[in-house]
Amino acid sequence: MMMSGFFRFGVWQNFFRAWKSGYSGNLEGEGFTLGGVYVIGAGRQGVLLEHREKEFGDKVSLLSVLEAAEKIKPQAS
Repeated sequence: MMMSGFFRFGVWQNFFRAWKSGYSGNLEGEGFTLGGVYVIGAGRQGVLLEHREKEFGDKVSLLSVLEAAEKIKPQAS
């Protein structure tokens, strides 16, 4: 994303949302890597939830993470 991420409106919205809620972060690191969240089930269940950031500050829905986690079935030994 490099410099194009700096000019995206959504990135600035996410920055101000985080700043208003009191998040400051450490501002260390290279700053160009987008993150993601995966919920992976046991055994052959595979990936139950995949969320990849499309722009900096793109958050995953906590409700969708909890719903996916509830779908994990214990693996029989």
